[in-house]
Amino acid sequence: MENLLQGLRAAGEETRLRLLVLCGHSELTVSELTQILGQSQPRVSRHLKLLCDAGLLDRYQEGSWVYYRLSAKNSASLLARTLVDLVPEADPIVSRDLDRLESVKKARTVAAEEYFRENAAHWNEIRSLHVPEEAVEEALLTLTNGHKIVDFLDIGTGTGRMLELFGPKVTHAIGVDTSREMLSFARTAIEDAGLRNCQVRLADMYNLPFTNQSQDAIIIHQVLHYIEDPAVAIGEAARLLRSGGLLAIVDFAPHNLESLRTEHAHRHMGFDEESILKYCAAAELEPKDFKVLKGDPLTVNIWTAVSVTAAQSKGTIAL
Repeated sequence: MENLLQGLRAAGEETRLRLLVLCGHSELTVSELTQILGQSQPRVSRHLKLLCDAGLLDRYQEGSWVYYRLSAKNSASLLARTLVDLVPEADPIVSRDLDRLESVKKARTVAAEEYFRENAAHWNEIRSLHVPEEAVEEALLTLTNGHKIVDFLDIGTGTGRMLELFGPKVTHAIGVDTSREMLSFARTAIEDAGLRNCQVRLADMYNLPFTNQSQDAIIIHQVLHYIEDPAVAIGEAARLLRSGGLLAIVDFAPHNLESLRTEHAHRHMGFDEESILKYCAAAELEPKDFKVLKGDPLTVNIWTAVSVTAAQSKGTIAL
């Protein structure tokens, strides 16, 4: 009862309700909210603190930036979403706020598209060397079909494509990356897709900011060939899996394209089936499926694995 009353008191003021509505539509920084509301930053910050203290908003840091979004996973999240949905978007003040929000999001999109254009040649060159991404995505959906996913994590989310693919099928989804530019692009992509249950975070895959056994499914899609120590990354992912949790790894099979190392910063020239299985075993994951998508000259492999404890207690997992 007290938590509900605290939430209602926090939302029961015009500026705070406007902030709640805006953060219900997009992840926003203090400066962006100040720009939309036309109020001073100290005043906006005070209102945001009250909303966070009441559990209606989540606050998280991305480098030097602090983002706010509607609470997603605490006792006040239902109240927060209900209040936002009850506010009529045709209200003159709310309508003006949302118009200004669109201007902020459009500026983000322009910046993200510029970054993508600068790097598109790199991605397109690599994509031309292996099977179409549609085939990879279809295989991933098939391998994860029948696996109930509430909490989903995409490690090395890049453009956020895995969030777009799995977002409609899961309850909560988070994508992490070390590139703020890529996170900006991914944030725009999931907001344009209307995926309110998805979010992105700045995080190191070797030291992820999530509690043990907090995820039902984790994907590491075309990331391991860039990093120094894949075994550590897989071990960190395993730490986060709940009982019955599924890890899916997508990466290249062994190849001899030295240009990917010299021109595109690949640290590993692909992975054979046994190398990833060894990393999974060391992380106490039991292998489930292995799929090969033949390409010329690059072949894409997909591995899936579950926690050993889940395998022992349930025998098999429906995929």
